[in-house]
Amino acid sequence: MNQLDRAWLRPGSGVWVWVDLSAPTPEETRILSDLFQFHELAIEDAMTEVHHPKVESYGDYLYVILHGINFQESEHCFSTQDVDFFLGEQFLVTVHPGISRTLTQMRTVCARNHRALGEGPGALLHRIVDAMVDHYRPEIDRLNERLDMLEEEIFERPHDKLAREILDFKADVSSLRRVVIPQRDIVGRLARREFPMISEQLSYRFRDVHDNLVRLVDEAIFFQDRVSGLLDAYLSQVSIQLNGVMKVLTIIATLFMPLTVLTGMYGMNVDLPHLPGGRSVQFWWVLGIMIAMSMTMVGYFRLRRWI
Repeated sequence: MNQLDRAWLRPGSGVWVWVDLSAPTPEETRILSDLFQFHELAIEDAMTEVHHPKVESYGDYLYVILHGINFQESEHCFSTQDVDFFLGEQFLVTVHPGISRTLTQMRTVCARNHRALGEGPGALLHRIVDAMVDHYRPEIDRLNERLDMLEEEIFERPHDKLAREILDFKADVSSLRRVVIPQRDIVGRLARREFPMISEQLSYRFRDVHDNLVRLVDEAIFFQDRVSGLLDAYLSQVSIQLNGVMKVLTIIATLFMPLTVLTGMYGMNVDLPHLPGGRSVQFWWVLGIMIAMSMTMVGYFRLRRWI
């Protein structure tokens, strides 16, 4: 970078430059202000690790913030990483807080094929954004598989931790919507040629990326509706299980109520002259009556389909 001269970055110089800053140090960030002379507010936003997607025009360059998938985070199914773009007629500067798989791949492509930079910084911006959006597909598929597993657990083997897993998944889907919807709008602005440095041919390419983001937004909305339905289904399953337990306990209590009355009466310290035999024989009479009452009540419950 020390060999770069400010004159190389002027329009018509015939030089195209791509500068990629990964987790830049304070000394490296001085390139943004000293060499490229970017606005201090844009530089401040670029140094912020988490920022909402946006696009702003600063006259002779565009400042764009987009989000890529961060595959370094293993504890969550869905996490994103900010990538900041400074697009001028002669240069493209990318800034990101850590390793970006998309930019790593693109650097490899540019090192092997110098024609990748031959179409200009705008075309390179499209290549990077298109690759970032394509990397959303595997993550969306993982979300879909995770949702299918939750659905299977709810109806086949529900457990107490399912509610927490469903809420975590709902938070991931909400995070997906918060990221994808603004990116759809930003790429849509690039596709509509709101900025002079986006040529007509380049806008056609961004339209294709915009269509992919529209499909991602539709899937995110579908996930949101589906996970809300799963939460309702889980709560219904819990309610059904609770009702089943209460039903069993109610039937048991109902069966024992007349038996309790009968044993209480027989347990009083009085003789029962209407029952034949002594007290030992009367015990078996009472036991038979209790069994007959229980069987009669169970038969009645089954006839009414209560059990």
